Amino acid sequence: MSYLILLLLGAIWGASYLFIKVGGETISPLTFVMGRVGVAGITLFLISLVHREKLPPLREPVWRWLAAMGLLNSVIPYTLITWGETRVSSGLAAILVGAMPIFTVLLAHWLTLDEKLTPPKVTGILLGFAGVVVLFLPDVLAGATFNLVGGLAIVVAAISYAFASIQARKHLKGFPHTTVALGQMVTASVILIPASLLIDQPWTLQPSLPALLSLLTLAVVGTAFAYLMYYWLIEQVGATRTSLVTYISPVIAVFLGVIFLNETLERTTFVGLVLIIAGVGLVTRKRSEQATPLVAAEEM
Repeated sequence: MSYLILLLLGAIWGASYLFIKVGGETISPLTFVMGRVGVAGITLFLISLVHREKLPPLREPVWRWLAAMGLLNSVIPYTLITWGETRVSSGLAAILVGAMPIFTVLLAHWLTLDEKLTPPKVTGILLGFAGVVVLFLPDVLAGATFNLVGGLAIVVAAISYAFASIQARKHLKGFPHTTVALGQMVTASVILIPASLLIDQPWTLQPSLPALLSLLTLAVVGTAFAYLMYYWLIEQVGATRTSLVTYISPVIAVFLGVIFLNETLERTTFVGLVLIIAGVGLVTRKRSEQATPLVAAEEM
């Protein structure tokens, strides 16, 4: 049963890139992300009522870290990925975000005391970066600045996820999962609502029905319920096996993009995907089953 949930979570997070691509066609990135975290927040709030979990009082210091997660794990990466997918394919976006564990290991070496680099991790980092270079190479050679900037935005999103995972492990360990996810959505909404109103003026947008359905599905299934599935897997099978979702979602995203969006599967896309997956495998292969979960892991 747990491995079926693992495959389902990989499929959900892989499909998220498809929904972002469709939604971003007629909804501006800030407004799209505002709607996503808002609907996800409402869903998580209803779930928290069922579980009888409450947010901590506003005077509690934990809110500074929930705010950091709202910014680093939602506002920045969600917005950059949504904007980036207006310039690059959904499959490429998924592969680049899939490199997040590589950035996490690299940053953890400098920001933590117990996560130092080892020869296998260094090899994995080099493979991962080689994969990113391969993915960008066609656009660099062709001078396709439009695509290149979009891809770089998604790489920054992956780095933001990496920062978020390190902060979560250090400061949010032991808090109820629904509370952490809901607090993150609340703090992200506080940032995104005024930003969307001031910049996008969402009342002037004309979103299509597929875009609205994509937004709703992404918020409820790909964000709120995916969080709960992720944490359930951590508890049932451990952090190491749960990290297998990192390998599943990019592959699914690539094939969904080919099937539903007529995206092309270039040779460089395949090579880059293999290199990044190999790199992720090396940097995570000996992670303890009892390791604190990476909250930001591939969460779309």
